[in-house]
Amino acid sequence: MKTRIDSEEAARLVKEIYHEWQQRPLERGCTGLADCCRFKLTGRTPYLTRGEALVAARAWRASGRKDVAAMSDGSCPFLHPTTGMCRIYDGRPFGCRTHFCAAAGGPALRNTVRDLIQRLEEIDRQLGGSGAVNLPTAMKTAMGNFS
Repeated sequence: MKTRIDSEEAARLVKEIYHEWQQRPLERGCTGLADCCRFKLTGRTPYLTRGEALVAARAWRASGRKDVAAMSDGSCPFLHPTTGMCRIYDGRPFGCRTHFCAAAGGPALRNTVRDLIQRLEEIDRQLGGSGAVNLPTAMKTAMGNFS
């Protein structure tokens, strides 16, 4: 693979991985409670590679927003405070897609996602990253690229 890629190519590749995940026959049972989006409640925060953060930042910007602010209740900044819906659903990170919460059936088994994670990590390296970082840090960096 190439040693460096631009943001357009990275976004395309990440979306391709998301699409491939969606096509895999894995039963999920998300109840839509959004408990997994309440990081303070779960004690878990998704970690994003640079490519994932880029896709999320583009989705956030496309929704007319410029800043990603921490929520006072410890929820994901993308969670709509009144509807409980993800405001960047199509651009949500891989960790959110693999539903680490119990309401969705728990996390996807590592062997069902390992190949996709490795591809996300390769995109991260090609963008000059050194591994996934927590969502707030990843988004601060990604949104800074739009300034």
